This record gives sequence, C-alpha cells and structure tokens, in this order.
Amino acid sequence: MKMGVRYLIVLVFAAGVTFAQSDDGLKLWYNKPSGNQWENALPIGNGRLGAMIYGNVEEEIIQLNEHTVWSGSPNRNDNPEALAALPELRRLIFEGKQKEAEQLANKVIISKKSHGQMFQPVGNVLLRFDEHKNYTNYYRELDIEKAISKTTYTVGSVTYTRETLASFSDQVIVVRLTASKPGNISFVAKGSTPQTRAQIKTLNNNEIILSGTTSDHEGVEGKIRFKGIIRIKLEGGKLTSTDSTLVVSKANAATLYISIATNFVNYNDISGNENERVATPLNKAFAKSFSQIQKAHVVAYQKYFNRVKLELGTTAAAKLPTDERLKNFRSANDPHFAALYFQYGRYLLISSSQPGGQPANLQGIWNRSMKPAWDSKYTININAEMNYWPAEKTNLAELHEPFLQMVKELAQTGRETARVMYGARGWTAHHNTDIWRITGAVDAAFWGAWPMGGGWTSQHLWEHYLYNGDKAYLESVYPILKDAALFYTDFLIEHPIHKWLVINPDMSPENAPAAHQGSSLDVGTTMSNQIVFDAFTIVISAAQILNRDQSFADSLKQMRDRLPPMHIGKHNQLQEWLEDIDDPNDKHRHVSHLYGLFPSNQISPYRTPELYTAARTTLQHRGDVSTGWSMGWKVNWWARLLDGNHAFKLIQDQLTPVGTNEGGGGTYNNLFDAHPPFQIDGNFGCTAGIAEMLMQSSDGLIHLLPALPDAWPSGSVSGLRARGGFEIVEMQWQDRRVVKLVIKSTLGGNLRIRLPNSVSTANGELTAASGSNPNPFYYVEKTLPPVVNATAPLAFTMPTLLMFDLSTEAGKRYVFTQK
Repeated sequence: MKMGVRYLIVLVFAAGVTFAQSDDGLKLWYNKPSGNQWENALPIGNGRLGAMIYGNVEEEIIQLNEHTVWSGSPNRNDNPEALAALPELRRLIFEGKQKEAEQLANKVIISKKSHGQMFQPVGNVLLRFDEHKNYTNYYRELDIEKAISKTTYTVGSVTYTRETLASFSDQVIVVRLTASKPGNISFVAKGSTPQTRAQIKTLNNNEIILSGTTSDHEGVEGKIRFKGIIRIKLEGGKLTSTDSTLVVSKANAATLYISIATNFVNYNDISGNENERVATPLNKAFAKSFSQIQKAHVVAYQKYFNRVKLELGTTAAAKLPTDERLKNFRSANDPHFAALYFQYGRYLLISSSQPGGQPANLQGIWNRSMKPAWDSKYTININAEMNYWPAEKTNLAELHEPFLQMVKELAQTGRETARVMYGARGWTAHHNTDIWRITGAVDAAFWGAWPMGGGWTSQHLWEHYLYNGDKAYLESVYPILKDAALFYTDFLIEHPIHKWLVINPDMSPENAPAAHQGSSLDVGTTMSNQIVFDAFTIVISAAQILNRDQSFADSLKQMRDRLPPMHIGKHNQLQEWLEDIDDPNDKHRHVSHLYGLFPSNQISPYRTPELYTAARTTLQHRGDVSTGWSMGWKVNWWARLLDGNHAFKLIQDQLTPVGTNEGGGGTYNNLFDAHPPFQIDGNFGCTAGIAEMLMQSSDGLIHLLPALPDAWPSGSVSGLRARGGFEIVEMQWQDRRVVKLVIKSTLGGNLRIRLPNSVSTANGELTAASGSNPNPFYYVEKTLPPVVNATAPLAFTMPTLLMFDLSTEAGKRYVFTQK
C-alpha cells in the first residue's frame, strides 16, 4: 500500500499479507462507468464546492453543489404555545399518559412554521462525445491521496484522459481533457439544473452561465441567489457556441474552469454579491494552467491528509476494483480495504468541511435532489455530531471549525427558543437544524420534542479544548457552555416519586417502548440524564480552569448529584428508560442510552464494570446489522468495550453492498454509507471507530491497541491525536505487541499509557502507574453508582494490561521500544 514518502519497512507477518509499498495506493477504482447511478459517481470537494464525477464516456455528468445553496431565507420556527402548555404536558407524562402528551405536544411544541429548509443542488455540467461510442480499456479512479478524479479509455488508437479536482487553493472546480494524439478533443458542453427559478445561457463564446434563486419551502421564501460559470480554455482546435452549448472541435486539450457563488453571508445575512464572488476566483484561476492549479491543490489538500498514515497490510484482494472488493470484504482477507475506508472518511471530511464554510450535512456536500431525504440538513440527535467524531482524533482539528461555528450560532438563535418555548434562561435546540440555524421542534412530537440538542452539540466545543489545551479558546466558548447548562438548571423538574431531577418532556431519540402505547415521550431517559451530566461536568471543570463562576459551579454540582443514576435492568441490560421496560428483541437503529459509553466516557470497563457489562448486553440484544450510520456507531461502542473482533465484524457488516444486509443498510459502490439512502455520517462514524480500535484517550489515559482484531495482528499507524496535546507520531505493532512507539507532547504534563506489553524509553523515567492521572486533561468525573436489579447476573473479567507514567515537556518527542 502506498502510504506516502516516509514509510517504513518491508515485512511479511502472515501468509499473503505484505507491508511493502505497492502500486495500488489509496484509490477507489472501477472498470466501468457510473451510468445514471449517482451512488456510483465519485465525490470531489473543497469544503465550499462539491461535485460528483460519473465517468461516463459518451455523456459525462459532473453534478454540482455549493455549500450555501439552500431553500428558504432567514427565519425562526419556535412554537410559543409550548410555555403555557408545559405544566399539562408534564402532568400527563408523569401520570403515564404518554400518548395523550404526544398528541398535545404535536400542537404546542412542534413548529407551526418551517420544519427546516433543504440543501439543494446547483445543476450539472454535461459533456457529450458523439464519436466515443465504441471504447475499450476503460478505467476510472478517485485518488484520495491527491483528491483528484481520473477517467481514461481508448477509442480506436487514441487514449483519452479526464482529470477533475475541486481546488482547495484556487476555489474552483477544474476539468482537464487530453488525448494521446493531437487534434482529438471534440465535445459539446452544456449545463442543466433541476432548479425551477434558474436560467442557463452562453456568453463570450467560451462560457456557460447558470444562475437563479433557490426555492420557497414550507412558507419560507427562497432568497438564495446563486451563479455558476463554466469557462473553457482550449489548446488548439476551435470553440464555438449556441444559445445553450459550447462546441469544442479538434483541440489538443481543453480545460474547464467552474466557479459557483451565492449571496449568503451568514444565517441572518444574505447581502452578498454573487456576481463578484463567482467572478473573482474564476478570473484568477483561468490565468493559470491545470498543472499549476493541480500542484497547489495537492499541497493544500495533503497538508491535512498526510498527517495520518495507517498500514494494515496488503493482500492479493487489493488488486480488484473497488466494487468487487466491497462485495468480497465480508469473506476476503483484505486489510488494505479497511485502511482505505478509514482514510476515505478523512478524505470526505476534508472535502466537505473547511474553515469558514458550512458544516458537513447529512450528505456532506453532495446532493442531486431538490427534495433530498430529511432535507439533507443537520440532525443533531446523533447524525451531525457523528460527522465530526473523526475531526480531533484523526488530526483534522481545523475542520471541526464549521461545526463549532454552527454551535456558536445555535447558541444565539437557541436563546430565544429557550425563553419563548420554555421560559428558561440559556439556550437550547431540538433534534434538527439547518443553514438558518432553526432551533424549534420539527417533524412531529415523536421525533422532535427533544430539547437536548444544545447539551450535546456544545460538548464539541469542550472536546476541541481537551485536544488543544488553549485557554484563550476555552475562555471564548465558555459562555456557550455555561448557557447550555443554564438551560437545564431551569428546565429540570423534580420527579414526583423518585425526587430525582429529570427532563420532562423527554425521549430516547426516535424509539418508543411498547409499554408507552407507541409514544416516544417520557421523563428522565438515560441518554438525557447522561447529556445533562456531561453538560454540568464540563462547565464545572471549565469554571475551575478559568477561575470563575465558583458559586454557579457549586450549584451545578448539587444538581448533578440529584440526576438519576443509570439503571441495570432485569435482563442485565442498561435501561433505556427509568422503568425496566426494555425489550430484548428490540432491534431499533438508535441505541441512544449507550451515549454514556461513546462518545461520552461515563461507562468504562475499568471504572464501571457493572455498567460495562450491562452496555455489552444491550448491544448484544440490539444486534449488529442495522442502518449504515447505526453500524458505524456500533464500531465505536464495541471498540470501547475492548472487543476488537466484534468491532471488526461491524466494519464487515457496514462494508457490505447495500441491499444485501437483510433489514439493514450497507455501502454503495462509491463507498458512500447507506442508511439507505445515502447518509455520510456512517462513513465518518466508522473512521472514528477504527481510530478507537487503535487508540483511545477518553478514560483517564492513552490506551494503545485497546480493541485490535485478530484480522490486524501487525501494522502501523502515525498521526493520531490524543487528549492533552499528545500525538502518536509512530506506532508499530507485531503479533499484537507494540514494538515501537513515538509520542509527541505539545503541552507537556504527565503521559499515562496503557498497552498490552512492556516497553522502555531512553527519554525519561518510566514508572508503573497507579491512582488518578495527575494530568488535568485526563480527569474523569466519577459516574453515579447504578441502580441494579437484584436478579440481574453480572460478571466481568478485567483484561490484564500494563500502565506506565512518564513526565513530558512541551515540544519533545518520546521514543519507546518493546522490552
């Protein structure tokens, strides 16, 4: 596997598995075009512009997106009737009348305005090659080491090549068409769009202009003005035009420069000038050659991508086309495919999320439909958060910024929602938002009456701090963290029987126990208790670090002690609800009560073995095959449960062609995750899960190879980041033992590592670890003792591993070798 210029060693660890460089590289490749199947096309993007490259021979399709092309315009969607009805809603739920409460919530909590706007496509560039019907030697690829798509084929004695990239440095999409013999590039170019308020025309004999205004939706007027320009540069040959097409004849080569822009400035400002915005990057890029743009693009892209290398070995299976490898992965020995999928997730995040842009939505930045599934917006009861799980740990921290900025904006819009709907201070959000940062409840009460979006999304701000240690940054986001917790101090209510402080109305997202007559509404669900626990703990910790708000922090501690503890039920399961009403045969895609296991750290095999055992039972009850994103989450859960083989089994289930997992999702030929339909969160979730299998830093230390499957007995990884400013510069393992380890400390402080074998270092005194880690970035708040059903059998055998401490200095590297 080609893993960059600095790799390593050539070894054979197992029959048929090699660790040398090969010609395969990190590429998705195919021996047939996409046809009309969007999920066969290959994605490129630069965070602002996205394109799907079909690779068709006779009529190439390049489907275009721009990150701010959404329906609607600035709007709010709060339902002010909620405040007066809140006491009655709570009474009904406390009395066990959930269905009545749900019917009331549909009237008084769910928005009577917009339920969220839609992410929409710009259109397509169509390239028609009339003389290319009979072709041979077809090949197309997506090189994720360079972020370039390429298609090649032969007609007669001429080989044709198309290369396409979405430039990070020049902010345009560029398509390069060449032939092995001069004078053979001839085609007709035109634009198309599903937008109903758009116009297409040609200009200056070398441009296609696609401009318009996005659509109205649910009573909100569409006011996003967009403009795209496709400009062609020829080398030799002739370029002519009609009203709607550009005709290229007998050129030696042709380059298409595509620029798209809108009037969007931010969620409450659409005063931008799309005409200036589209022309400026286009004019600058048009003066450059393709090779100049490509060189700068690759450098800008690899600044992010090359930070992490993963080598799991290569077998003969890696020689097959990507779609065939996908079909075979469940039964084949193809460790390189897992490494490719891991890196593909990083590629997709780099391509769909860049500083200053919009966060990756349900489909990243790629969508062809005017009415996509779930509007292709931001579902913040799991999916949007999952998109950013790989950001910090796989060394893409800067790409977290669009999501962090969205949280800051939600804190502004959500303040009004908290006040108007619930009479509360602070800010809140429900289970969905969009580019206009709506924070009201949408869809229906079954899904939308969930006021926990602020509590969860704000934790990403804290996570960013845990990795970078920047106190100035923490100071800047502290008011948002504080106000997210402040909302719950006002919204929590005492349970009439147990006297715990609980959320009401509440739900365990999108799931309904049979005991509640098909209603999801409840009080004090396990996930919500866990989220509030974290929201309070974060502010308590941040206030201590910043030496402020001590009285408020003390009040949060008192309220935190009154939250319901987790419950272990009669089936030895972690209860999803306060009542012991879980169904062991429930296979629901959401397993929300395991939030405490991941992404949180409230459940640990070492600190909370009873809860660990209960979480494992819950996962066993829910089963493996589910929607694509759910399987991605399960990879992370099984990694946290230290079961590498089960985590790998979930990777196999996820990397199964869509339609072949009975009752579940899988993966499309272009390796997009399938709910189905396409949702990108599963890609990101699995990438994060693979990182968790190799290194974890959430449980008070850095745990190396915590969930290594039998399928990866030997390998190497570099570039993974841990909390407290530590980076795994290099880790090699052989026969499941760490043989070489290099860790960089950017902040200094105590380094505590847990690993399967003893190591030594010449860089300081390595001591056996005991007690709490003195490094403040590794402080873990004690989880409340669980309430345990006396009939539940509990058993857990702790794995025997070694722990070491080493005092580090900022900026230094520490080398460890196997004893």
